[in-house]
Parts: sequence; C-alpha cells; structure tokens
Amino acid sequence: DTGSITPSSLQLADAMVEDMGLGEADTVVELGPGTGVFTRVIQERLKPDARFFCFEINRALARSLSERFPRAEVVNDTVENLSRHLKAAGRDLSDATISGLPWAAFTPERQELLLDATVEALKPSGRFATFAYSHAIWLPQARRFRERLESRFGRVESSPVVWRNVPPEHRPPR
Repeated sequence: DTGSITPSSLQLADAMVEDMGLGEADTVVELGPGTGVFTRVIQERLKPDARFFCFEINRALARSLSERFPRAEVVNDTVENLSRHLKAAGRDLSDATISGLPWAAFTPERQELLLDATVEALKPSGRFATFAYSHAIWLPQARRFRERLESRFGRVESSPVVWRNVPPEHRPPR
C-alpha cells in the first residue's frame, strides 16, 4: 500500500533532496520509497562510496525497488527496526533521512514510535526531510506531527508548496 493516490512528482523529489547534503553523505536512508520516485533522484546525487538504504514494508514494492535500483539496499521491514539494520550493515547512524511515509495517516502512537526510531538512527548533525499535502497540513494529525518534529529537532523549516505535485505538497520539516 502507498500513502497517496498518485506517485510523487519529480519536482517534489527534487525539492525533497535539496539541501540534504547527499553529495557528502556516507549513509542515506529513505523511508517508505513506494514506487521509487524519490529513490531515483536520491541515488543520482550520492557520492560513489555512499551506502543507501530503503525501508519499504510492502513486499511487492520492495522487490520492485530491488530490481529497478541495484544501488539501493532495500530492506523489507518496518522503520521500527531501522537502527538494527544499519548496525548489521556496519553503519550506526544516517547522515540524511528522507521520508515518504504518510505521517498524518498514522495514529499518535505509531507516529511517536516511527519518529523515535528515525531520530535514534540519525546523526546529531544529520538532516531529515519529509512532506505533507498542502490540503492536509492544518488537520489535527498533521499539526500533532509538526509538534513532534519541533520537540526532536533544533530547527524545523517549511519549504514553498510544490504545485506540480498531485495533490500539491508542502515540505514542513528540515
């Protein structure tokens, strides 16, 4: 399953990786890559010796990602086990984590659990990017998620709306 009615646009993918430092990162993580729109853009910007991990819970999507993106190390597991998989691969923490997860669709408990696992696996100087659909950013679930981000990160920034995405999106955290 995916969290959107349509795949994300290349414009959204470009906006998501902007200022993430992918060209200098040793370890990059993508959460919920789905159909791989962000995956393609991320792998194009990585330095040659970087490790790139994609966490996809849907078995069929994970298999497709593995076939289409041989550079990505696709993990068919929940984000809750992120740290364990990174350590098993000889990487303790991520330099950059890019999320396509539908955070506002999760229960408060699930948001908390997955966000804690994400932050635990991110370097203190690491960067985290995710997005929200512009029509949903004022919903209680989205506002709650923003508050959770602000409680965990020293700085949370919003980017301009990416109008060439259906539906239009707004990237709140940075």
